[in-house]
Amino acid sequence: QVQLVESGGGLVQPGGSLKLSCAVSGSPFSWYGMAWHRQAPGKQRELVATISTGGSAYYVDSVKGRFTIARDNAKNTVYLQMNSLNPEDTAVYYCNARNVLTSAHYWGQGTQVTVSS
Repeated sequence: QVQLVESGGGLVQPGGSLKLSCAVSGSPFSWYGMAWHRQAPGKQRELVATISTGGSAYYVDSVKGRFTIARDNAKNTVYLQMNSLNPEDTAVYYCNARNVLTSAHYWGQGTQVTVSS
């Protein structure tokens, strides 16, 4: 069974940085395209960034130049480095894995990121 465990969330001041991690277990990490999504209070869950099995990254416009997604296949982990955070980035951040062979999706439990002074 595939499991995703996020960590690294917390409270940060505007302009600060956080690094989220998502560890994947239960299946070969190389089979999965990875993504980070977020859900702010009262809003729908939205895509933040994706990274392919080959390492190609995609970002939504609102985080381009501030966030960086990366994967470490040796550690079965995907990261989201978040810089220049602002209050609009406050949300629960979810890790997502998509099996490129079956298209099955898996989600982590989420980690809270709060940007506030």
